[in-house]
Amino acid sequence: MARIVGLFSYPVKGCAGVALREGGLGAAGLNHDRTFMVVDDGDGGFVSQRNAPRMAVVRPEIDDDGTRLMLTAPGAEAIEIKVDVNGARRDVRMHGAPFRGVDQGDPAAEWLSTVLGRPCRLVGVPPELDRVTSGETPGTAGFADSSAVLVMAERSVAELNARLADRGVAPLPMDRFRANFVVDGWEEPHVEDRVRRFEVGSAELGFTKLAVRCAVTTVDQRRGERVGPEPLRTLAEYRRISGGVALGVRFAVTRPGTVAVGDELRVTRWAEP
Repeated sequence: MARIVGLFSYPVKGCAGVALREGGLGAAGLNHDRTFMVVDDGDGGFVSQRNAPRMAVVRPEIDDDGTRLMLTAPGAEAIEIKVDVNGARRDVRMHGAPFRGVDQGDPAAEWLSTVLGRPCRLVGVPPELDRVTSGETPGTAGFADSSAVLVMAERSVAELNARLADRGVAPLPMDRFRANFVVDGWEEPHVEDRVRRFEVGSAELGFTKLAVRCAVTTVDQRRGERVGPEPLRTLAEYRRISGGVALGVRFAVTRPGTVAVGDELRVTRWAEP
C-alpha cells in the first residue's frame, strides 16, 4: 500500500522547502508552493539553483494566510516581508516564457542580492495569473517549472542509490529531488511512472509528464554548493528519455482538497500496458 511519507511546499522557487504534516491542495498545488520567485534585476529572468546554488540555504517561512514571508540564511539577519499582491507588476521570464510578477519591494531585493551575491528581486504570483500548464492532464500552477505537484517514490531513489553505490558514490538524500509528495510502499522502482490518476486525502490528481531532471539535482541542499556530476551521470545510463533524464512524475490537481503525511495513495487509473 502506497502512502505519503513526506509532504513539502517551496514558497520561494529554488529556495529551501518547508516540511508539512498536512496541507491544502489547490488547483495550483500545495498552499503557497512556488508563490514567489527570485528574478534577475536586469532582464527579469528567473534565478535558480542552476546558476545560484546558494538559494538552497535560503529558508522561507510563510503565514498560513500568506500575508507575511520570513527569509533566513546562514550569516544573514532574517528579514520579514509583508506580502504585496497589489504592487507594481514586473515582466519576468521562466524557461523562456513570459510572465508577470508582483514586485515585493526594495528591502527584499537588497537582502536577496546580498545573500546570493547578484542583483535580483523577489516577485510574487499575481492574483490574476491564469496559467495553463502543459502535459497529458490540463492544469495550472504558480511559478512551478511545469505542473503543480511533483511526486517521488522512495523505492525509485533507492534504486538510484544502489547504482551509485556500485560506483562507490555515497547515497543521495531525497531533498536533492525537491518533491512535493514523497511516496513509500511500492515494491518496485518507478511504479509512479505508470500512474495516470490517483486520489489522496480528499484530493485527486492526474498525470502530466515524467520529470526531466536538471543540474539542481547536483546541488547539496544543506550546503548550497554544487557537487556534481551525480546523479545525472548515473541516471543517463538507465533513465534517458526524449529531452533528458527522468526521475519522478509531475501531476495536475484535478480535484482540490487536503492531504497529509500518512494518507494512502489510491491509484484509480494506470497507464495502458
